[in-house]
Amino acid sequence: MSDAKSGTDDGWVDPRLRALEQLLALPATELRPTLDMAGQLISELMSADKVDVFLFEQATQCLVAVGTSDTPMARLEKALGLDRMPLANGGRAVQVFEREAPFITGHQEDDPEELPGIKHRLGVRSSLMVPLPIGMETRGVLSVTSARNDFFTDHDLRFLHIVARWVGMVAHRVELVQELTRLAVKQARRKAAEELITVLAHDMANHLLPLQARIQLIQRRATRKQDAEDLRDAAGAAASLRSLTRLINDLLDVGRLDQDLFSLRPQLVDLTGLVRELAATASTPGHPVRFEASEELVLVADPDRVRQVLENLVANALKHSPPGTPVDLRLEALARPEGPWVRVTVSDQGPGIPADLQPMLFERFVRGPGSTGLGIGLYLARRIAEAHGGTLEVSSTSRTGTRFEVSLPVAAG
Repeated sequence: MSDAKSGTDDGWVDPRLRALEQLLALPATELRPTLDMAGQLISELMSADKVDVFLFEQATQCLVAVGTSDTPMARLEKALGLDRMPLANGGRAVQVFEREAPFITGHQEDDPEELPGIKHRLGVRSSLMVPLPIGMETRGVLSVTSARNDFFTDHDLRFLHIVARWVGMVAHRVELVQELTRLAVKQARRKAAEELITVLAHDMANHLLPLQARIQLIQRRATRKQDAEDLRDAAGAAASLRSLTRLINDLLDVGRLDQDLFSLRPQLVDLTGLVRELAATASTPGHPVRFEASEELVLVADPDRVRQVLENLVANALKHSPPGTPVDLRLEALARPEGPWVRVTVSDQGPGIPADLQPMLFERFVRGPGSTGLGIGLYLARRIAEAHGGTLEVSSTSRTGTRFEVSLPVAAG
């Protein structure tokens, strides 16, 4: 044992408390520099030749010394590549991580379970290793080593357990700060982009009316001249303009929702008639839209907004359905404790939505595979359903396809 470690237990209290206080005072900015400082603090306190804060790296299945002391043995470790320990190679650090059990030895050179590079090339003779908890799980190993035999005691091992918990708290705090910073930057960028899109949508909307008037003028002129080619081109331009108009209106709706300016015009709606008409309009020979309803249903809602939701869901279903397969629209009444509801189900037989995308599906600007839109249709659809006091849910698998369910109260809330 070194001179620095001699003395009574009382002599140990203040230095160790000060070290723990210093650990908590480390800056919570970047993980590697913070853990390097933690390793150096522990090394100085315990007069160790090397301290490593190993963290498990999932991608490579390695324990990686993310934090190390600034000591000759630690620098040699890096030069030899021993700061990365593949789990497949075994060794004491790997055992401590996998078994979540501490390890102590004063004669590392005689340990058949330790890696030869640790014993012979680094010259480690004494080791303390404890599992490193971060958050609610073991994420690595805290290792303290010396080039002298019988250097550490059981008392040191107990203290290292305490230190590991404190280092784990420091690492967790750094990770949380980094995640919060990343989210804040992402949110700031997203907000700036959304504001820009809303401004552009307003500017584009100002040009729609004169453009529509010009296309109508061309259509009337082509009709007078009975020019089939011009009529076809004008009809195509009008269809494209309608698509652009819907896109701009959707973008403006996003802005209204953000500014709490989104409003509904509720009235009595023949939902059965609305859904039946939508099915008939959307149906094509290559993609029939089948409609099913057990009874005539009415509710109090904004008919234009309900149609907007259902048109979006049907358009998505048609887009992702294999050729020749139908899209099913089903309307039914629901009895709930709070009163009568209705449910409209839109089902397709497409490839389904990836499971990792489904939790984010109703967020704005989230697009699925093969999507060419902006990713705001489903976001608006759910917000419109919620504005009516209802819900919009999805279930999807690669085997059964995708099913959207819009549920709305019959009476306005």
